[in-house]
Amino acid sequence: MDYQQALDYLYSFIGGQQGMQRPPPMLNLVRTRALLAALGNPQHAVPSVIVAGTKGKGSTAALLEAMARAAGMHTGLWTSPHLHTYRERIQVNRQPITRDDLVRAVESIRPVVESMAGGTIGVPVTFAIGFALALRYFAEQNVDLAILEVGVGGRFDSAAVVTPILSVITPISYDHMDLLGDTLAQIAWEKAGIMKPGVPAVSAPQHPEALGALIRYAAVIGAPLYLVRDTAADRQIPVEPLQTGPWRIPDEHYLEIEPQQRFRSDITPSLPGLFQLVNARLAVSAALLLRDAGLPITDAAIAAGLAGAHWPGRMDVIDGAPPIVLDGAHNGESIQQLVLSLSRLFPGRKRIVVFGASRDKDLARMLPALAPAVDALVLTASRHPRALVALHELRQQFAPLLRSDTTIDIVLDPAEALAHAHALATPDDLICVTGSLFVVAAAREALGLAGERD
Repeated sequence: MDYQQALDYLYSFIGGQQGMQRPPPMLNLVRTRALLAALGNPQHAVPSVIVAGTKGKGSTAALLEAMARAAGMHTGLWTSPHLHTYRERIQVNRQPITRDDLVRAVESIRPVVESMAGGTIGVPVTFAIGFALALRYFAEQNVDLAILEVGVGGRFDSAAVVTPILSVITPISYDHMDLLGDTLAQIAWEKAGIMKPGVPAVSAPQHPEALGALIRYAAVIGAPLYLVRDTAADRQIPVEPLQTGPWRIPDEHYLEIEPQQRFRSDITPSLPGLFQLVNARLAVSAALLLRDAGLPITDAAIAAGLAGAHWPGRMDVIDGAPPIVLDGAHNGESIQQLVLSLSRLFPGRKRIVVFGASRDKDLARMLPALAPAVDALVLTASRHPRALVALHELRQQFAPLLRSDTTIDIVLDPAEALAHAHALATPDDLICVTGSLFVVAAAREALGLAGERD
């Protein structure tokens, strides 16, 4: 194989494409376990942290990885989706796997995958194959700690086959409701599936409905659960009396952790955006719990990780006249946080927004959240197969939410949409590209920020 052939082979197992169907949730776990077993169970050779949630998974994983690396640890990082190249998903010490190593990995796993295709349980999908490749690569590279970001959900995600040394849960909100449920309690229950009996878990501050589900799940399986105190708002998330069947879960089934009391420094991450403070507190709390478990993560390493972490495409501020903010916010809550950050970081500026989304996103929550921040709107669509391309219908949905004098233009190509936004803007304005990581990736490429891409 050459590199493109290796990618084509991986992508041939995307659920719903080329004859592949999305497997039933439990079957995904069965197939992932079988694939890992055929590869020698590399997950057993690598201590790992699993990061689940709706918002901030990648940022939290990047912050925690930076802290562990600053402590001198050899780190592995598995994330998704990627911005520009598949190799971003599999990183050691924040260096993407090389093209040659990815080709070798795909060539070596191909006989195993094809033997499964002829077996009784069937073949894994692309995500599970990539996840297994990453774990084996981390084992081969003798990483000291692997940080694994969950794809969708948790309970039936491929990462759920791994028993980590710590589970991390970022803020939970509405997303992927077709798969996870239409209430926060249902979604949180699915996310909680990464918890394991006896393995500590730490959660960001949550909505009471989501928090209740996390506490119940942790109590049922016997996982110590820590909740990061919301010091940013100087308040504690309220905990209502919770019921699971006939019995109430007492408050002692979770503990609060206050990172600023144990980590003697202000928590000021290098990642911009007010929401990154929540991710930073969660990552610091995770680092402190890993220290309690014996990992050599010092205060100095935590501070260095906070100062040095980077995560492109999320509140990615490009200096200029006008400045450009690239943020892959793709659900209602993330859009709300983006709007708040724009108001705090760039007050008083006219905002030209380039917006594109995927078809499966919750526009009913996203559009009303974004509308107050829009002074001029440019609608576009990425080249991804899931992109929402019915832009005239999108304009009809947006129009009643905007001021009557707000212009709405349609420019199909994201790079041309960004150029159009520049034409509309003055040096004192602000351009924001959001709604989809795929649109953000296209904007980064148009700005020459992508580096190598597939």
